[in-house]
Amino acid sequence: QVQLEESGGGLVQAGDSLRLSCVLSGRTFSWFAMAWFRQAPGKDRDFVGGITWSGHSTRYDDSVKGRFTISRDNDENTVYLQMSSLKPEDTAVYYCAADNRRLNVVDARTDGYAYWGQGTQVTVSS
Repeated sequence: QVQLEESGGGLVQAGDSLRLSCVLSGRTFSWFAMAWFRQAPGKDRDFVGGITWSGHSTRYDDSVKGRFTISRDNDENTVYLQMSSLKPEDTAVYYCAADNRRLNVVDARTDGYAYWGQGTQVTVSS
């Protein structure tokens, strides 16, 4: 049983930085591509960034390019999302997701991920 647990959310001011973490348990972490999605109230769940199972490729939504960085630590079974220069429009619940298909590219579709965490709230005040 794959389980994902996010942490690191909170309330910050515009321009601040925050790092989200997501720990995968129940399976071998290195087999999974990992991604972060976010969902603001009344909106769809949108792709933020992802990293392949090999760690060789990353992908970001245009809205976060240059500000957010995704990384993984296979020894810690953890994927990170380092967020900097945060904006009020980054406010959302952030979800971690895992995909065990071992693709060589990052899938940005929610349908591409079989496993999801419960989410962590990020609120950016202006």
